[in-house]
Amino acid sequence: MRFNLYFTSLVLIFSFHYVSAQTTLDSQAFHEKLNKEFKNKNSSPLKEKDRKDFKGLETFAIDSSYIISANFKRTPYEKPFLMPTTTDMQSIFVKYGEVSFVLEGEKVVLEVYQNQRLKMQNEFKDYLFIPFYDLTNGVSTYGGGRYLDTQIPKGNRMIIDFNQAYNPYCAYNEKYSCPIPPEINFIDLEINAGVKKFNKIY
Repeated sequence: MRFNLYFTSLVLIFSFHYVSAQTTLDSQAFHEKLNKEFKNKNSSPLKEKDRKDFKGLETFAIDSSYIISANFKRTPYEKPFLMPTTTDMQSIFVKYGEVSFVLEGEKVVLEVYQNQRLKMQNEFKDYLFIPFYDLTNGVSTYGGGRYLDTQIPKGNRMIIDFNQAYNPYCAYNEKYSCPIPPEINFIDLEINAGVKKFNKIY
Protein backbone atom coordinates (compact mmCIF):
# COMPACT_ATOMS: atom_id res chain seq x y z
CA MET A 1 0.00 0.00 0.00
CA ARG A 2 2.83 2.40 0.94
CA PHE A 3 4.61 1.55 -2.30
CA ASN A 4 1.48 2.35 -4.32
CA LEU A 5 1.07 5.71 -2.58
CA TYR A 6 4.77 6.49 -3.06
CA PHE A 7 4.63 5.49 -6.73
CA THR A 8 1.47 7.55 -7.27
CA SER A 9 3.13 10.58 -5.68
CA LEU A 10 6.16 10.19 -7.94
CA VAL A 11 3.92 9.99 -11.00
CA LEU A 12 2.05 13.13 -9.99
CA ILE A 13 5.28 15.04 -9.31
CA PHE A 14 6.81 13.90 -12.59
CA SER A 15 3.61 14.78 -14.47
CA PHE A 16 3.54 18.27 -12.93
CA HIS A 17 7.15 18.99 -13.83
CA TYR A 18 6.64 17.61 -17.34
CA VAL A 19 3.58 19.81 -17.87
CA SER A 20 5.41 22.86 -16.46
CA ALA A 21 8.43 22.25 -18.68
CA GLN A 22 6.28 21.70 -21.75
CA THR A 23 4.17 24.78 -21.00
CA THR A 24 7.33 26.86 -20.55
CA LEU A 25 8.40 25.82 -24.05
CA ASP A 26 4.90 26.66 -25.27
CA SER A 27 5.20 30.12 -23.70
CA GLN A 28 8.52 30.76 -25.41
CA ALA A 29 7.03 29.70 -28.73
CA PHE A 30 3.98 31.89 -28.05
CA HIS A 31 6.16 34.98 -27.52
CA GLU A 32 8.18 34.22 -30.64
CA LYS A 33 4.99 33.84 -32.67
CA LEU A 34 3.64 37.15 -31.39
CA ASN A 35 6.83 38.96 -32.34
CA LYS A 36 6.74 37.49 -35.85
CA GLU A 37 3.12 38.61 -36.27
CA PHE A 38 3.93 42.10 -35.04
CA LYS A 39 6.90 42.45 -37.40
CA ASN A 40 4.91 41.30 -40.43
CA LYS A 41 3.14 44.22 -42.10
CA ASN A 42 0.28 41.92 -43.17
CA SER A 43 -0.53 40.72 -39.65
CA SER A 44 0.78 43.44 -37.34
CA PRO A 45 -1.65 45.58 -35.32
CA LEU A 46 1.05 48.21 -34.97
CA LYS A 47 0.88 51.54 -36.71
CA GLU A 48 3.38 51.75 -39.53
CA LYS A 49 5.59 54.24 -37.68
CA ASP A 50 5.79 51.85 -34.71
CA ARG A 51 6.29 48.71 -36.77
CA LYS A 52 9.34 50.06 -38.62
CA ASP A 53 11.42 50.20 -35.45
CA PHE A 54 9.78 47.24 -33.70
CA LYS A 55 12.33 44.99 -31.98
CA GLY A 56 10.01 42.76 -30.02
CA LEU A 57 7.35 42.94 -27.34
CA GLU A 58 8.50 43.55 -23.80
CA THR A 59 7.52 40.65 -21.57
CA PHE A 60 8.10 39.45 -18.05
CA ALA A 61 10.58 36.60 -17.67
CA ILE A 62 8.77 33.27 -17.99
CA ASP A 63 7.91 32.09 -14.49
CA SER A 64 6.66 28.55 -13.87
CA SER A 65 4.79 29.70 -10.74
CA TYR A 66 2.29 31.33 -13.10
CA ILE A 67 1.58 28.03 -14.82
CA ILE A 68 -1.45 26.72 -12.97
CA SER A 69 -3.51 23.55 -13.10
CA ALA A 70 -6.90 25.08 -12.31
CA ASN A 71 -10.19 23.47 -11.46
CA PHE A 72 -12.64 23.91 -14.33
CA LYS A 73 -16.39 24.02 -13.81
CA ARG A 74 -18.70 23.96 -16.81
CA THR A 75 -21.71 26.29 -16.54
CA PRO A 76 -24.24 25.06 -19.11
CA TYR A 77 -27.42 26.81 -20.19
CA GLU A 78 -25.91 30.29 -19.99
CA LYS A 79 -27.53 32.92 -22.19
CA PRO A 80 -25.52 34.82 -24.82
CA PHE A 81 -24.67 38.41 -23.92
CA LEU A 82 -23.05 41.42 -25.53
CA MET A 83 -19.61 42.08 -24.11
CA PRO A 84 -18.74 45.81 -24.32
CA THR A 85 -15.73 46.78 -26.38
CA THR A 86 -13.50 49.82 -26.73
CA THR A 87 -15.68 51.03 -29.61
CA ASP A 88 -19.41 51.06 -30.36
CA MET A 89 -19.14 47.48 -31.59
CA GLN A 90 -20.14 44.63 -29.30
CA SER A 91 -19.17 40.97 -29.36
CA ILE A 92 -21.53 38.11 -28.56
CA PHE A 93 -20.19 35.77 -25.89
CA VAL A 94 -21.50 33.02 -23.65
CA LYS A 95 -20.11 32.24 -20.24
CA TYR A 96 -18.78 28.73 -20.82
CA GLY A 97 -17.50 27.99 -17.35
CA GLU A 98 -15.30 29.04 -14.45
CA VAL A 99 -11.76 28.27 -13.40
CA SER A 100 -10.64 28.42 -9.79
CA PHE A 101 -7.19 28.12 -8.27
CA VAL A 102 -5.00 29.42 -5.47
CA LEU A 103 -2.21 31.87 -6.31
CA GLU A 104 0.06 33.41 -3.69
CA GLY A 105 -2.28 32.12 -1.02
CA GLU A 106 -5.33 33.81 -2.55
CA LYS A 107 -8.26 31.99 -4.12
CA VAL A 108 -8.96 33.22 -7.64
CA VAL A 109 -12.10 32.54 -9.67
CA LEU A 110 -12.31 33.63 -13.30
CA GLU A 111 -15.15 33.35 -15.77
CA VAL A 112 -14.32 31.70 -19.10
CA TYR A 113 -16.14 32.78 -22.26
CA GLN A 114 -16.84 31.45 -25.73
CA ASN A 115 -17.15 33.79 -28.70
CA GLN A 116 -20.34 32.82 -30.53
CA ARG A 117 -19.10 33.98 -33.90
CA LEU A 118 -15.68 32.38 -33.72
CA LYS A 119 -17.03 29.00 -32.61
CA MET A 120 -18.67 28.64 -36.03
CA GLN A 121 -15.20 28.49 -37.60
CA ASN A 122 -13.66 25.05 -37.49
CA GLU A 123 -10.25 26.28 -36.33
CA PHE A 124 -11.82 28.08 -33.35
CA LYS A 125 -14.54 25.61 -32.37
CA ASP A 126 -12.67 24.69 -29.16
CA TYR A 127 -11.45 28.23 -28.46
CA LEU A 128 -12.16 29.80 -25.05
CA PHE A 129 -11.38 33.32 -23.88
CA ILE A 130 -10.35 34.68 -20.47
CA PRO A 131 -10.09 38.48 -20.28
CA PHE A 132 -8.85 39.73 -16.92
CA TYR A 133 -7.58 42.65 -14.87
CA ASP A 134 -4.90 42.61 -12.18
CA LEU A 135 -2.90 45.05 -10.06
CA THR A 136 -0.20 45.55 -12.71
CA ASN A 137 -2.65 47.25 -15.10
CA GLY A 138 -1.67 50.84 -15.79
CA VAL A 139 1.71 50.29 -14.13
CA SER A 140 3.75 47.62 -15.90
CA THR A 141 0.94 46.27 -18.10
CA TYR A 142 -1.77 47.73 -20.31
CA GLY A 143 -4.36 49.66 -18.32
CA GLY A 144 -7.32 48.02 -20.03
CA GLY A 145 -6.51 44.49 -18.89
CA ARG A 146 -5.11 41.53 -20.76
CA TYR A 147 -6.32 38.33 -22.42
CA LEU A 148 -5.68 34.61 -22.22
CA ASP A 149 -6.66 32.08 -24.87
CA THR A 150 -7.36 28.49 -23.98
CA GLN A 151 -9.26 25.45 -25.25
CA ILE A 152 -12.20 23.41 -24.05
CA PRO A 153 -10.70 20.87 -21.63
CA LYS A 154 -11.47 17.18 -21.76
CA GLY A 155 -12.03 16.96 -18.01
CA ASN A 156 -12.34 19.19 -14.97
CA ARG A 157 -8.80 20.57 -15.07
CA MET A 158 -7.47 23.40 -17.21
CA ILE A 159 -3.91 24.69 -17.54
CA ILE A 160 -3.81 28.46 -17.08
CA ASP A 161 -0.49 29.95 -18.19
CA PHE A 162 -0.25 33.65 -17.38
CA ASN A 163 3.08 33.73 -19.23
CA GLN A 164 0.89 33.76 -22.33
CA ALA A 165 -1.19 36.74 -21.22
CA TYR A 166 -1.26 39.29 -24.03
CA ASN A 167 -2.57 42.78 -24.75
CA PRO A 168 -5.64 43.51 -26.85
CA TYR A 169 -4.84 45.05 -30.22
CA CYS A 170 -6.27 48.40 -29.11
CA ALA A 171 -3.25 48.73 -26.81
CA TYR A 172 -1.27 49.31 -30.00
CA ASN A 173 -3.75 50.96 -32.33
CA GLU A 174 -7.05 52.67 -31.46
CA LYS A 175 -8.67 51.56 -34.72
CA TYR A 176 -9.29 48.11 -33.24
CA SER A 177 -12.38 47.12 -31.28
CA CYS A 178 -11.41 45.07 -28.22
CA PRO A 179 -13.62 43.34 -25.64
CA ILE A 180 -13.43 44.99 -22.22
CA PRO A 181 -12.82 42.45 -19.44
CA PRO A 182 -15.83 42.10 -17.11
CA GLU A 183 -15.18 43.46 -13.60
CA ILE A 184 -15.83 40.01 -12.13
CA ASN A 185 -12.54 38.88 -13.70
CA PHE A 186 -10.42 41.18 -11.55
CA ILE A 187 -7.50 39.47 -9.81
CA ASP A 188 -6.47 41.29 -6.65
CA LEU A 189 -2.82 40.39 -7.19
CA GLU A 190 0.08 41.49 -9.37
CA ILE A 191 0.33 39.06 -12.28
CA ASN A 192 3.95 39.65 -13.23
CA ALA A 193 3.82 37.41 -16.27
CA GLY A 194 3.07 37.75 -19.95
CA VAL A 195 3.25 40.81 -22.18
CA LYS A 196 3.96 44.20 -20.63
CA LYS A 197 2.52 47.54 -21.68
CA PHE A 198 3.59 48.92 -25.05
CA ASN A 199 6.07 51.77 -24.92
CA LYS A 200 5.79 53.61 -28.21
CA ILE A 201 8.94 54.52 -30.08
CA TYR A 202 7.85 58.05 -30.91
